[in-house]
Amino acid sequence: MKFLKYKIILLIALFPLSSLALQDLDKAAGIGSTNVNTGLLTKEPSSIVGTIINALLGLLGTIFTILIILGGFRWMTSGGNQQKVQEARELLKNAIIGLLVVAISYGVVRLVLMAVNNASEAGGGAGASSS
Repeated sequence: MKFLKYKIILLIALFPLSSLALQDLDKAAGIGSTNVNTGLLTKEPSSIVGTIINALLGLLGTIFTILIILGGFRWMTSGGNQQKVQEARELLKNAIIGLLVVAISYGVVRLVLMAVNNASEAGGGAGASSS
């Protein structure tokens, strides 16, 4: 039964990825028949990384929401038992700490990707010369 719950949660969390895949196919069809026929897509690596990061953030947001609901449920059903209340508080505290870690990580990754994107658009790099 527990394994079935995890499968359902995973299915719900990964469902948004299917719509991203369909959007990519629609965009690929408009690129040109050569790209579609050969299976090659002209998509920037930064766009692919961005899609992956957004999908992971959606998954983590779903997990955070489930943990908050679970912590609240445990707290409300503790029946005054202080140990159960403490466990629920710990779960809520850890979920919020996890959300903060994810948010900070997202900020750092976004900052790095923007710096890399700006450097590539400026034409900077080892191969550029000023002559």
